[in-house]
Amino acid sequence: MAIVKPFKGIRPPKDLVEQVESRPYDVLDSEEARAEAGDNEKSLYHIIKPEIDFPVGTSEYDPRVYEKAAENFQKFQERGWLVQDEQEHYYIYAQTMNGHTQYGLVVGAYVDDYLKGHIKKHELTRRDKEEDRMKHVRVNNANSEPVFFAYPDNARLDTLVRRYAATEPEYDFIAPVDGFRHQFWVISDPADIALITAEFSQMPSLYIADGHHRSAAAALVGAEKQQQNPNHRGDEEYNYFMAVCFPASQLTILDYNRVVKDLNGLSPEAFLAALAKNFVTEDKGTELYKPTRLHEFSLYLEGHWYSLTAKEGTYDDTDPIGVLDVDISSRLILDEILGIKDLRSDKRIDFVGGLRGLGELKRRVDSGEMRAALALYPVSMQQIMQIADSGKIMPPKATWFEPKLRSGLVIHKLA
Repeated sequence: MAIVKPFKGIRPPKDLVEQVESRPYDVLDSEEARAEAGDNEKSLYHIIKPEIDFPVGTSEYDPRVYEKAAENFQKFQERGWLVQDEQEHYYIYAQTMNGHTQYGLVVGAYVDDYLKGHIKKHELTRRDKEEDRMKHVRVNNANSEPVFFAYPDNARLDTLVRRYAATEPEYDFIAPVDGFRHQFWVISDPADIALITAEFSQMPSLYIADGHHRSAAAALVGAEKQQQNPNHRGDEEYNYFMAVCFPASQLTILDYNRVVKDLNGLSPEAFLAALAKNFVTEDKGTELYKPTRLHEFSLYLEGHWYSLTAKEGTYDDTDPIGVLDVDISSRLILDEILGIKDLRSDKRIDFVGGLRGLGELKRRVDSGEMRAALALYPVSMQQIMQIADSGKIMPPKATWFEPKLRSGLVIHKLA
């Protein structure tokens, strides 16, 4: 069962939310954060990317930077830019992209559920990235940014959320940069709070959609605090970390595409001939061509788009990993033909999130920066859940969730 609890969120006043909120720390670099914050001293970047308060070139891992995060977090509270709710609440966070709205419940997720595998992951994490976020959680004694979970669809929770969605939200704004709508409601009714807690308790698992490093860091800091407290009871606030949980069917997963610098010494004709061993290839001409189904890929090469359909026998429908298009393309194109064996470290390959569109793939090839591009059909949430349930890990760079959660709508203190 999934254990969740309400919490006393630390939030910006309604009239300040658009000055405080920001993109997540890991979707932009230090100079982009510096530019977006500009002269706005209320921007959350001063807490989640505090290197912007130091001279250009200062490492985000400098010990002074973490100390600055804590200093700024305290300043935001002292100046009333962030204010803690007096009572424990759940919250609803809605995002609208291209006419589609997804509604998430903001909860305190249970540290032990993560440690015991009831909160399931589908990606590997890197210890250096975990440690960076752990330092940030430790110094602030808070989860400054939420993680992104999915849960199995639940009719009673859907009904509750629809009821709140029909009322005026606490926050309602169009975010800069992404241009998507973000709305936020506070759930304060004790009966509604009890219903949410009870419905989650019937769920066998929650699934990390996005934010694997933040999830790991938050849970590991919670576990540290358990060990450090000789009077640990189990109900302390550090036993929970902040997550936004969405019904699985509402989530939008975009394609995560590949561009390569060279053809491993092959001519375009020889490359297409090598592809014919495992794929049915068809020249689609010069107009953008997007894959329309599983096991179909789109190749851009020499000004032409090609469809590549994997032949039967090149994948295993009974294997949750082997059936994935990211696995098929990695094995049969990137590795076997192009000699790209490690997607995490090979400098001959780069990745482009589907939000940028096929035009970005074409641009990077036509510019001469890249030699060819490969577009994939998106992974489904059902595939992710099956892989997580099987205890397996997805190949690198397999999923791209949009829209990203905005940070700064609510923060969770560990004490």
